[in-house]
Amino acid sequence: MENSRRSFLKGSLTLGAASLITPSVALATRPRVDDGFKFAVGPYLQTNFNNSMTILWLTNNIGAGWVEYGEAPDQLNQKAFGKAELGLIAANSKLNMITLSNLKPGTKYYYKIVSKEIKSFQPYKLVYGDTISSEIQQFVNTDVNKAEISFLMMNDIHDRPESIPHLMGLVGNEKQDFIFFNGDIFDYQTDEKQIIDHMLQPCVDNFARHTPFVYVRGNHETRGKFARDFPRYYMHVGHAAFTLGPVRFVILDTGEDKEDSHPVYANIVNFDDYRAQQAEWLKTEIESKAFRKAPFRIVLMHIPPRFSGDAHGPKQCTELFEPLLNKGKVDLVLSGHTHRHMVHQPDKNLNHYPLIIGGGPKAGTRTITKIKADANKVVVSMLDDSGKEVGAYTAMKK
Repeated sequence: MENSRRSFLKGSLTLGAASLITPSVALATRPRVDDGFKFAVGPYLQTNFNNSMTILWLTNNIGAGWVEYGEAPDQLNQKAFGKAELGLIAANSKLNMITLSNLKPGTKYYYKIVSKEIKSFQPYKLVYGDTISSEIQQFVNTDVNKAEISFLMMNDIHDRPESIPHLMGLVGNEKQDFIFFNGDIFDYQTDEKQIIDHMLQPCVDNFARHTPFVYVRGNHETRGKFARDFPRYYMHVGHAAFTLGPVRFVILDTGEDKEDSHPVYANIVNFDDYRAQQAEWLKTEIESKAFRKAPFRIVLMHIPPRFSGDAHGPKQCTELFEPLLNKGKVDLVLSGHTHRHMVHQPDKNLNHYPLIIGGGPKAGTRTITKIKADANKVVVSMLDDSGKEVGAYTAMKK
């Protein structure tokens, strides 16, 4: 299985390199484009469900941005700006990331993004250009105490942007609290255009203007010359924990699957320590009141904690994380990475938890996983790209 997976990836990486050749340049210093001030992509939503919503977008030239919002489309009477650090409001960038805070639970909000081009930024003179604004969009601020939640998982897209609308189309117009991307959405990180064209734009076109997504890296997002710039385009891509309805969600960033000393990394990675630090964090998380008191505990991680081969990264994930997942009495683990969809039942001698692994990335092997939870059960249904259910599991409250 591992050899066939690596053969596929070697071929797909070669194809990707031919079409993605723009060099990586710092966000605020890329050359100005003289074809008018425009939105490059967005808006797209991200959140940690703490009565806040983060709105992100990109413009083709450097500017300053803000969000106008309110509870009616004709009353956008509130305004939010980027985070201020040391008295300086975020500006002079193509990337905008603005958080709306203190939102009302279960309330629909209307918003539009606004950007003003910065044509010249001198020490004592700033010259603005055009101001542009989007159409009015809307989202519902999810009530974290709601009785039932639902979300979708996609994984291992590997630079096939057409997979996002295709898989989303299989679930119709069902309302989701969020969409989870469980890693390897790209083959490797090349430039900003790749991030826009192969993920952000398909998300915006299909759901991200009104439904937030949450993202954790796969091993392939750690590769390439743009890998260190990549996290800037998201609210977060690493480990995190939050509570939504009856579920405590724990997200782990499993890093690379090769050893840190592998020649391809040229001595500039340290995933062993990174995973060990997350294990220490996980020890604290499973002892927290939020984790222990939740009716259900769901862990999302790209490399499965078991059943993913004998490479260094997967083996360390098993060694570090599986004892903690067992100790924490986790109810469900959702993963990707292997390119073979599978439902692994709990095993009292190994994984005490059910493990659902999504498939991908070729047509015929792609999957989208639907998860619904209430106070009594978590129901999982995994569909292949024909819409056929290829995996299912129900976890009942213990």
